[in-house]
Amino acid sequence: MRALICGISGQDGTYLAELLLRKGYSVVGTSRDAATSSFSSLARLGIADEIQFESMATHDFRSVLHLLRKVEPDEIYNLSGQSSVGLSFGQPVETLDSIIAGTLNILESVRFLGKPVRFYNAGSGECFGDTDAGGAVEDAPFRPRSPYAVAKAAAYWLVANYREAYGIHATTGILFNHESPLRPQRFVTRKIVATACRIAKGSDEKLTLGNLQIRRDWGWAPEYVDAMWKMLQCEQPHDFIIATGESNSLEDFVKEAFAVVNLDWRDHTVASDALFRPTDISEGKGDATKAERLLGWKAKAHMKEVIELMVKAEMEWEGRRATDRQSVDPI
Repeated sequence: MRALICGISGQDGTYLAELLLRKGYSVVGTSRDAATSSFSSLARLGIADEIQFESMATHDFRSVLHLLRKVEPDEIYNLSGQSSVGLSFGQPVETLDSIIAGTLNILESVRFLGKPVRFYNAGSGECFGDTDAGGAVEDAPFRPRSPYAVAKAAAYWLVANYREAYGIHATTGILFNHESPLRPQRFVTRKIVATACRIAKGSDEKLTLGNLQIRRDWGWAPEYVDAMWKMLQCEQPHDFIIATGESNSLEDFVKEAFAVVNLDWRDHTVASDALFRPTDISEGKGDATKAERLLGWKAKAHMKEVIELMVKAEMEWEGRRATDRQSVDPI
């Protein structure tokens, strides 16, 4: 089996590549310019040498079509596009173009080539906007509250349209928040964990945050990529919500992260109105009952376990970097 991962250098692409390699897949990963990309997360997991890298711009139809003809994948995982909700307010055009046009170009290339390819599209729980106490289910209405969520909602309907109109085995995984040590520090969860770890090691900095009352459903990213793979093994394509079914406030997350390193979060944090988004979701939670019933998938790690895993990895990573710095000979 050959899998093409569009957006392989991100958190999900890296863990998915690791999973597929373990399952015996031949993995091809793309970036806009593979020759100059560092693929540092893949190198961090020690798998970069096992992957075939190719250049592809998803917003360019010719580029997508050319690569699909060259690679002839059995499965395509579309994880590319702008991935930050906060950044989408500052870059709305780039966000919509990278997500909507990218998804459309892959779908249209699959239709044009007529090969029996299975296609996974990365959706988002952000599409639902505020959810009720029971959590969103697959047929709940979309009420997106950011340019990112609007783009993901449009991509979702493109996938549904191509599945119904052309019989393509196309699936959208509607994933709620899922974290790991591979998150960039522009994501608030990694920012919190990294800052708490630095303070625990002696830094006198303060952690600046925005709205601490927002509630999210946080899961563990390596578990979520397993759900992606399981979706494409279904005989008939379905859309699935992937979530823990548990929500916590950002204040809960901060409190727990500092508690893991034996600190009181209130001594090390400050609030800033500048970090509030123009519009935001008060409560985001998903109900993954369908995934458990049809895929046999259920989240194992919840917020507390996710934080503990992230802190452990952050401390180990900082320790290795400190050792590497000390081992460098002075000039």
